[in-house]
Amino acid sequence: MISVSDLSLSFSERPLFKDVNLKFIKGNCYGIIGANGAGKSTFLKVLSGEEEHDTGDIFITPGERMAVLSQDHFKFDSYSVKETVKMGFPKLYQLEKDIDAIYAKEDFSDEDGMKAAEMQGEFGEIGGYEAENQIEQMLSGLGLEEEFHDKMMSELDESQKVRVLLAQAIFGNPDILILDEPTNGLDLESIAWLEDFLIEFPNIVIVVSHDRHFLNAVCTYTCDIDYGKITQFTGNYDFWYQMSQIMQRQAKDQQKKREDKIADLKQFIQRFSSNVSKAGQASSRKKMLEKLELEDIPVTSRKFPYVNFKPDRAIGNFVLDVKNLCKKDSDGTVLLDNFNITIRPGEKVAFVGIEQNAKAAFFDIISEEIKADSGEYVWGQTTSHNYIGRDNNKFFNNDLNITDWLKQFSKEQDDAYVRGFLGRMLFTGDDSLKPVKVLSGGEKVRCMLSKMMLSGANVLILDDPTNHLDLESIESLNQGLVNFPGVVLFNSHDHEFIQSIANRIIEITPKGIIDRMMPFDDYLKDNQIKEMRKEYYAGTDKKIRF
Repeated sequence: MISVSDLSLSFSERPLFKDVNLKFIKGNCYGIIGANGAGKSTFLKVLSGEEEHDTGDIFITPGERMAVLSQDHFKFDSYSVKETVKMGFPKLYQLEKDIDAIYAKEDFSDEDGMKAAEMQGEFGEIGGYEAENQIEQMLSGLGLEEEFHDKMMSELDESQKVRVLLAQAIFGNPDILILDEPTNGLDLESIAWLEDFLIEFPNIVIVVSHDRHFLNAVCTYTCDIDYGKITQFTGNYDFWYQMSQIMQRQAKDQQKKREDKIADLKQFIQRFSSNVSKAGQASSRKKMLEKLELEDIPVTSRKFPYVNFKPDRAIGNFVLDVKNLCKKDSDGTVLLDNFNITIRPGEKVAFVGIEQNAKAAFFDIISEEIKADSGEYVWGQTTSHNYIGRDNNKFFNNDLNITDWLKQFSKEQDDAYVRGFLGRMLFTGDDSLKPVKVLSGGEKVRCMLSKMMLSGANVLILDDPTNHLDLESIESLNQGLVNFPGVVLFNSHDHEFIQSIANRIIEITPKGIIDRMMPFDDYLKDNQIKEMRKEYYAGTDKKIRF
């Protein structure tokens, strides 16, 4: 158990949160939510002891082991993948090192043998002899193929390292598991595996995530950081959202009733204060008015950008025809092989599956970022398309401020117009003069969304657009794409995002495509599709789970 009592923390004299009182109990998963800058990651660091707090106490049941998802992706570069995972259970890791050190002694004695035997008994009791197999299963479950299990961490790319560090955190059944954005860099299949793992996990999980489906799947409690407080709600993200809307409406209704009451009292006092027969009543109402003070409804720290895509012209009957498209990457790996699809008006197509590079290549080709090796694609004459890729850094390698940067893509060149538009995207005041080269990942995505909104395109192409965005921005983008009257082609690792937007699912596999007009949840449940997926991935080194 973790008990938090009267916890407070301030940054630069600004209270981040104060007088926090919470309990985290075994068998539950707690989702920590809040706007960017509200203090979610900081709160996790305070709980883990990585950062100090100003006042209050944190009590952890003595003897309980805490595991934290490491955010330093280079910390273990000098270790192998399996050794890195094993280090997540320090007692087991150290025992194994000590046993190996004893057996490596040149002057090995009977006493050493007895000590080693005792240590091996303890090693077995904590699961040391099953560790190798468990580690391999976890790594495979998280989408790291067997060929990488014995490599050095320095040989892995960023997304592979994230998977190893996640395996490290969950290895050995810790009593308390603290995860900050554990789904970042994971594909949908790995996220599904992690959801299943955490649902069955018997101890305490405390997690920060911007993935709504993930929070709904695993969380039994939601801790909302807002108004400088941390409030705990029973239930998952959707339950919290519904409760927060009800509470906000109730607070506004109460405020309205109070305002109406004050108005009535003032009217009575004004009308009858000079009337001798009513003087006593007027005096009584004056006292009531003095006691009846308006309470300010706290201003939420959440800010929702305004995302609204308006095409300049309606789309015609012919949108996009792709015939026999082929593409290999730089090392000769086949990404697209005689790829054929036709896109029709009204379609919002989610490209799913584990072939991430294939999806990115297709988007890059039809957006004229790269050329296909062979094949062709034809856009309809009435179409205009705009693209947000996964890596947009090339747009920001300049010395422009945000206002001048956006002017490049705006027909309207008036500063007031552009700044007003940026304000709707949460770039207010001096933020609009910030150099684009120093923007965070989330700010860059919001700039790219601004560019897309100004384009007036009737076909939107987005490759993993929710990366780097907070929950509020994701919800705004989500609704903007639901309301968009044109065509959307997109890829995402956000289950809820796909389910709520897409009416067509296309999966690129090593042996062809699976193409269905249906919602994503129906796609996942369809037994015929499951059999097709098994067939299409059979004999390849790609492992699938749903």
